[in-house]
Amino acid sequence: MKVQQLTKQYDGKAVVDGVTFEIPKGKVLSLIGPNGAGKSTVMGMISRLIARDAGLVDFDGRDIAKWKSKELSKRLAILTQSNQIQMKLTVRELVAFGRFPYSAGRNTQEDEAIIDQAIAYMELESFQDRFIDELSGGQRQRAMIAMVIAQDTEYVLLDEPTNNLDIYHATNMMKIVRRLCDELGKTVILVLHEINYAAFYSDYICAFLDGKIAKFGTVKEVMTREVLSQIYQVDFEIMEIEGKPLSIYY
Repeated sequence: MKVQQLTKQYDGKAVVDGVTFEIPKGKVLSLIGPNGAGKSTVMGMISRLIARDAGLVDFDGRDIAKWKSKELSKRLAILTQSNQIQMKLTVRELVAFGRFPYSAGRNTQEDEAIIDQAIAYMELESFQDRFIDELSGGQRQRAMIAMVIAQDTEYVLLDEPTNNLDIYHATNMMKIVRRLCDELGKTVILVLHEINYAAFYSDYICAFLDGKIAKFGTVKEVMTREVLSQIYQVDFEIMEIEGKPLSIYY
């Protein structure tokens, strides 16, 4: 997937301004930056949830706008920040929605087997018959990821998947993100505010500032004192843990 000169304006002001980068296949890419930097807007345009004003999202050699929704939903899945479920659904019923692009609600034996596998992968068997609104925040997030796994797409887009989770559940969520890539071969793009999660669990980082890319590269290329201080306007120190750069800011 390639993003070329992507631009979006609101009230005459560019919130995304000529953004160009390529998403590495089979890797974890984190989009970081301060509030209002354009991260979630770029994610929205990549996924077609937000209309772009200019530029191109090239998905498998074709403008993503020209893909039929049914076909695109078999290749790309997204979880947004707002995932409020209004219906009274069990975990299994929610996960089954991941098969909708294939079966349109009339699940076959094969669909049911894939749902079983997704539930087992996320270790949800013991409460698959419980209602979503009875679950903890961490359990609910795992159920959402199971739905994405059942959708069986090559690309997975996650907009702030650790939002509103405590440290324990947020860390587990990032471990799941890593497993989606390493064990299931997914290409994962996520928006993150916690830069140390981005550093520890990503392969690449795209750092945004004022609607533009300030730095794109490997974790070690982006996680430097100079780059982070420029982006966040605070002082940083960088240390390494398990060979990965982590930051302390003050």
